[in-house]
Amino acid sequence: MKINWGTGIVIAFAIFMSFILYFVFEVQSNSKYDNDLVVEEYYKHDTHFQEEMARIQNAHDLQQKPSIKYIDNGVKIVFPSKFDENKVTGNVLLYRPSDKKFDFNTQIALQNSSLFIPNNKLIKGRWDVKMEWQYQGVKYLSKEVIYIN
Repeated sequence: MKINWGTGIVIAFAIFMSFILYFVFEVQSNSKYDNDLVVEEYYKHDTHFQEEMARIQNAHDLQQKPSIKYIDNGVKIVFPSKFDENKVTGNVLLYRPSDKKFDFNTQIALQNSSLFIPNNKLIKGRWDVKMEWQYQGVKYLSKEVIYIN
């Protein structure tokens, strides 16, 4: 049987399509490849975008901003000493982009104008820190990325 150009092209095209379809089915069916959205209820989250931008601007306008630092035994969030630590309320979300099962929230409870998150809650790698807090009726939002070694 002799194969001409047309038959060869059809065979090559069929093999290529099979190759692509194999990888599509592999990614969709294998739990190793997580296809979840970054944020649960994405569209609901998007409707509050302007409010979120106002809180980010409030945090940006502060003369002294809270700082997030990785130290040897954990993560330390230090608020400026001018803030009354009993009046600062809110929470800190530590978000792991590579695996959502490591994400966790921590309520802000300051001691000596700082909040400490121990290393035993953290694994090595990238963490997105989203800090939402309120002080004297004004809402603030800070987002930072830290790397744990």
